[in-house]
Amino acid sequence: MPGRGRLPYDAILFDLDGVLTATARLHEAAWKKTFDEYLAERAARTGERHAPFSPQDYARYLDGRIREDGVRAFLASRGITLPEGAPDAPPEEESIHGLGNRKNEQIAALIEPGSVEAFPGSVELVDAARDLGLATAVVSASTNCRPMLRAAGIEDRFQAVVDGVVAAERGLQGKPAPDTFLEAVRMLGGPPARAIVVEDAIAGVRAGRAGGFGLTLG
Repeated sequence: MPGRGRLPYDAILFDLDGVLTATARLHEAAWKKTFDEYLAERAARTGERHAPFSPQDYARYLDGRIREDGVRAFLASRGITLPEGAPDAPPEEESIHGLGNRKNEQIAALIEPGSVEAFPGSVELVDAARDLGLATAVVSASTNCRPMLRAAGIEDRFQAVVDGVVAAERGLQGKPAPDTFLEAVRMLGGPPARAIVVEDAIAGVRAGRAGGFGLTLG
């Protein structure tokens, strides 16, 4: 690992949404549309009435989590239980994966070159870390992580990416479990105690702490 022996840390691991890119608002808007439409459809069929999706719901149940974990947590807050469904469930299916895929369709339609803004200060931090010899990685729950990195023009700054796609392929638990961060530092070739985690979500900060990382910035 590049930084070994020169600094107290060898690597720095960044969350994506809200840390590197200004995409959290896109995710929140897509989740709100998905859940408000679903709750309205459900009310028309069953007569149930549930409070609409709020910014507090996004922060509490969705931010930083793998899609299906977030869907499950939000629905539980409204007393709703749905079948899991298959990972490739159609977006119109009334299931955990179906609702997650409905949201994913909406966010994917918004991603194109130049549509994603990278925070200038965060890019400066990434570049400064690289200049110091630290290895860099992105750890995100999003399955659209790589397209967003490309749209923001910063994909080539990272030696490893562990996102929702990688987590599903390798059977990794999502944040607040530390699995995805631990996988990233394993890919970079060093111990967690010599790596820094940079996060904005409560689930991500908990994951950094649970993984025994040398420093977690929240």
